[in-house]
Amino acid sequence: MSGVAGGVVVGVVDAEELVPVVRAAAWEALAHGGVLRVLHAVEWPLPSGQEETGMDHVQRAERVIAPFAELLAKEFPQVRVVPDIVSGSPAPALVRRSHEVALVVVGHRGSGGFPRLPLGSVALQVATHAGCPVLVIRPGEEPDSGPEHPRVVVAVEAEGVPGEVMDFAVRAAIRREADLDVIHAVAPPALARAGTTGPVLADQQALSDSAAKALERELAAYRERWPRLRLSVQEGRPASVLIEASRTAALLVAGTRDRSGLKRLILGSVSGEVLHHAHCPVAVIPQATEGEEHPHGP
Repeated sequence: MSGVAGGVVVGVVDAEELVPVVRAAAWEALAHGGVLRVLHAVEWPLPSGQEETGMDHVQRAERVIAPFAELLAKEFPQVRVVPDIVSGSPAPALVRRSHEVALVVVGHRGSGGFPRLPLGSVALQVATHAGCPVLVIRPGEEPDSGPEHPRVVVAVEAEGVPGEVMDFAVRAAIRREADLDVIHAVAPPALARAGTTGPVLADQQALSDSAAKALERELAAYRERWPRLRLSVQEGRPASVLIEASRTAALLVAGTRDRSGLKRLILGSVSGEVLHHAHCPVAVIPQATEGEEHPHGP
């Protein structure tokens, strides 16, 4: 791997269903230096009772990577494909590589995509701990398989517009020639859900209006870069709002933040629900903590 910096890394196993994931990774590599690392992680040393030499280990991994490399040579000849064979589990290996590349691409599924792992295990681990953006692809999701009029959806909180997340979303929208929908989901207050009206609902509306005005001011610079940006403040469970929005989206973008030493998605527990149930690819963007310069900034 020496001499290769930046680019994109995608994790693979011997599974035909990962072909769309690899294609999506190659398409992204075109915008990230034209280098795509195809990573295959193998268990080494082998469990007791199994015999295989180090050379067997390498040859087996090469046989897994070879069909993907051949496919990419035909369909993406301008992308430089770099085989990346590592020992151990796929999630830790991809997290390590995330500090060397611009983007990690993973399949949504664990079982079938990565053997013996629960659904979404690798994707969730990598999205939570990676040092660069992570793109999670479901089977059948490719850059040209989205809606006829694509849009990119990005989630923001009332506390402000996260720069790293918005930069990624703007670049993604420009590249896809897509509308950029910035969504701030407002959970209805408990009393309002119980049927209360009057001052409680009025206060809630005032807070929503205030948040929208503040967000519009912060979004002005991004709208100059891509005029097809629009802000939407929607009432509802954040996860439900975003999952519904993903039905007609080419990409959903959210962020991670390290708070009190615990890394979590900016939408908190909502994140896992979105990653599991979104109807489009999901990009998870790590954010720098206060006072920290993000290593993958623009």
